[in-house]
Amino acid sequence: MPELPEVETVCRSLRPHLVGRKINRIEVRERRLRLPIDVRQIDLLTGKRIESIDRVAKYILFGLSKGAVWLFHLGMSGKLICTGANIPCQKHDHIVVSLDDGRQMRYHDPRRFGLAVVTHVDELAELPQLRDLGVDPFSVRLTGEYLFSFTRASDRRIRDLLIDQQIVAGLGNIYANEVLAVVRVKPTTRAWRLTRKQVDAIAAAIPELLHDAIQWCGTSFSDYRDADDKSGEFQNHLRVYDRHGETCRVCPSTIKRVAIGNRSAFYCPTCQK
Repeated sequence: MPELPEVETVCRSLRPHLVGRKINRIEVRERRLRLPIDVRQIDLLTGKRIESIDRVAKYILFGLSKGAVWLFHLGMSGKLICTGANIPCQKHDHIVVSLDDGRQMRYHDPRRFGLAVVTHVDELAELPQLRDLGVDPFSVRLTGEYLFSFTRASDRRIRDLLIDQQIVAGLGNIYANEVLAVVRVKPTTRAWRLTRKQVDAIAAAIPELLHDAIQWCGTSFSDYRDADDKSGEFQNHLRVYDRHGETCRVCPSTIKRVAIGNRSAFYCPTCQK
């Protein structure tokens, strides 16, 4: 699933193509996403101008004229691609947006776990997808003190606490594993066992690592692509994630994998204790 660096990369790659463009037509070719697409609401976007493209956690928000907002979540396999109208649509192009410059934006999603929801800027804060989100990793509110207020009384594994969207919004399994590798903390460690110094280090490492991932345009394993259909490169710089059986980049030990719930966590048994 695309996480914050991938979503931020998509936003940045969409802006040059779309901001200032008017929507001439929207074709919904498949409405069965995670939530069924409300075609009547989608039709109301025709004729509106795209004024901004922003990220909130793992969501992409198109700010349109007259206060309309079109929210996307890419799910497991979603992509927002800008292309020429002469390029034939693919099988899983579920939404096709025709623009006033003759180009198109297409939402492509083979697994159909994504979202495409229309709302108004005045109702955005109460949208179910957004109202309970925690702090953004780049917010000044993400401090050691803030994070320690959750860890000191929690029996959860630290990896699970970090990917709780009501605590840190946008951080997912890939980058939680990577952050813990940077600060040399094992992902299965119970949160309450961490010292304040360790939690301070985690809070500081989160935005630094995510910034590095954005610089490399995110991590691409299979489906993720930016608006120009280009893959990211951060997978070439991962310390532990998906490197089970490979040699640690710091010491001679072998990276191990452990299941926490229904997700895998990765760590170096020597560097992370």
